[in-house]
Amino acid sequence: MIAYLKIAGILIAALLLQMTLLPRYLLDPFQPNLIIILVVYLGLKLPHRFAGVAVFALGLLQDSFSGIYLGLHAFSYLCIYTLLSELADRLYTDNRALFVLVVFIATIMSALLNLVLLLVFSVGNGLYASVLPALLPQALINALVASLFSGVRLPVEEAR
Repeated sequence: MIAYLKIAGILIAALLLQMTLLPRYLLDPFQPNLIIILVVYLGLKLPHRFAGVAVFALGLLQDSFSGIYLGLHAFSYLCIYTLLSELADRLYTDNRALFVLVVFIATIMSALLNLVLLLVFSVGNGLYASVLPALLPQALINALVASLFSGVRLPVEEAR
């Protein structure tokens, strides 16, 4: 039980960093998306049915603070989590390089899913012009931050 409280504390700290401090001090393509790193971690390390609900709630929380359409990040994070939780049985998920690579790919996949959803459900023109130039720097920054935190063992892993 204490392990899950520690995980909740880590989630709250990452959310506070993501929503309050990082946007104030870092420019947009160069601020890491800690939530997608948590989504990848949950997908690879904790494929549990309630983790999908947590991932969807993390996406809704990010949507409520970002000012974009509600449910955009939630849907893309849930798609990424579902794909990763299905792959977690077939992959050796304790590999640090795999974690960094999956964070890089998940960042690109999330941005492309958001772009497709915006193109389908939005009326604005030129949406790709705002998403595509920031795609590669955002993926590289997320991979860098994931490489810094990939060696950290969370309490749930230690309890297993």
